[in-house]
Amino acid sequence: MRTSRIFAVCKKSCSCFLDGLDPAAVNNVLSAATERRFPAKSVIANQGGSANHLFLLAKGRARLSFTTQEGKEISLVWLAQGEILGGMALLSKPSYYLVTTEAVEASTMLVWDRPTIRRLAKSYPQILENALLTASEYLAWYCAAHAAMITENAQQRLSQAIVCLARVIGREVSGGLELDVTNEVLASVAHITPFTASRLLSKWQSRGAISKRRGKIVLHSPEVLLSPLSETRSLPVRHAAVDPR
Repeated sequence: MRTSRIFAVCKKSCSCFLDGLDPAAVNNVLSAATERRFPAKSVIANQGGSANHLFLLAKGRARLSFTTQEGKEISLVWLAQGEILGGMALLSKPSYYLVTTEAVEASTMLVWDRPTIRRLAKSYPQILENALLTASEYLAWYCAAHAAMITENAQQRLSQAIVCLARVIGREVSGGLELDVTNEVLASVAHITPFTASRLLSKWQSRGAISKRRGKIVLHSPEVLLSPLSETRSLPVRHAAVDPR
């Protein structure tokens, strides 16, 4: 990907990482990056690995996950075009990646090594502010997820997980938004058992809110999933009214 195409991709993505920088600064920051391509299901950064690089997702989709001491993988959030990962590389003290990042589909990353991104951050302090904003958004997500564990039931958590994922990784298809996601991953995101996830998905499919395929789900009507009346009635199948980004 040539530099001009990198600029075009990043401008289209409206990356918060570049917010507040003038055109000359954007040019300098992007010119210092290296392009790397990752095939689908490949690991971009490993949990516990040295945080030696900062990544910006220029094209594709990625997923963050955390592995417990017992070896259980917990899916966290999905990243869309324009988002960054590996912000620990900006710290003065050498650190490590807190989570694992995996390419959900073939993806292109813009990569800065730690000395380069720290030098750029000193020249353009707005970079640090933007990275702090990203960190605060993750904290807000964690607070919301923790509150949901306490105050919401399994159906509410799973329905919100599906609708939120549709906004980030959904692809427009006939009749809705298609998600490349398994029952097991959805169960992990919603903090429920795979059996409960399968039961709820089957119920929503019978009511026309979703369609299930092998390793995929098509969301037809988010209103059915999110409606407090969804236990007793369903709406006609129609295109999902969410932004596929």
